[in-house]
Amino acid sequence: MKLEGKVAVITGAGSGFGRQCSQLFASEGAGIAVVDIDPERAAGTVELVEQQGGKAVAITADVSVEAQVKSAVAAAVDHFGKLDIMFANAGVVSRGGVPSVAGGEEVEFQDLTDADWQHVLGVNLSGVVYSAKAAVPYLRDNGGGTILATSSAASLVAYHNIAMYSATKAGVNGLVRGLSLDLGKYGIRVNAICPTHGMSPNFLMPPGSPVVGQSYEQVAGPWDPTISPIPLKLNRPPSLLDNAKVALFLASDDSQYLSGLVLPSTDGGTLARVGMWFAEDKGSPGDL
Repeated sequence: MKLEGKVAVITGAGSGFGRQCSQLFASEGAGIAVVDIDPERAAGTVELVEQQGGKAVAITADVSVEAQVKSAVAAAVDHFGKLDIMFANAGVVSRGGVPSVAGGEEVEFQDLTDADWQHVLGVNLSGVVYSAKAAVPYLRDNGGGTILATSSAASLVAYHNIAMYSATKAGVNGLVRGLSLDLGKYGIRVNAICPTHGMSPNFLMPPGSPVVGQSYEQVAGPWDPTISPIPLKLNRPPSLLDNAKVALFLASDDSQYLSGLVLPSTDGGTLARVGMWFAEDKGSPGDL
């Protein structure tokens, strides 16, 4: 098992990508602290992990509040006795983002409020800062470990209607690279995963969106590789599990000498293209 005896804290683990990573990491032997702002969703992930024979504990926290993140990490260490992997995964899109998928009203950049900005900034970037800060003392005392953050393909290329989101994810990339220099002396590796396709609507949609709770396949519809914008033609859509396997690689000793890496996942050659990926350059990024 790749994570035998390890302990991982995963934020945003109550649904979507965080839930998939919790299940995969647990199946590889890790104890999982499932951190989510929604206690019912966190408990649901714990139940799934335990059903497959894994160990997990649910912890409620808002990652945009530093004190809550610090308490969550401390609670995880109290429960499991140590920390090896801090996975800052929680993320949101600003109001008006991805309207054609969410079924909501498009909101232009200049009409977004400071509250919109503070929300996406607080979760997507401050949440990673707070997670790393809270984890470092435990990882250092443990002789090293891993900090992993979920960034996005939108940090590498531009999309319509999500400039604020893209800015925060680009900030995550800069943070990861800087921390890899600062924390290497403690044996702490710091990397980011940039999902491109196959992520869940729960990762992308604001609370209350009609698609929250549905699977990627339900929202994406039937898969037809002949019309897919992904250059790599496979007879199935990219999935949460495809992304989670990349996260597992970065969290495990298989990547022991990798740090400061910002790694696209489930890209399938998409980022090698010049220009937009979608018909008529119209704005719905689908998965980021």
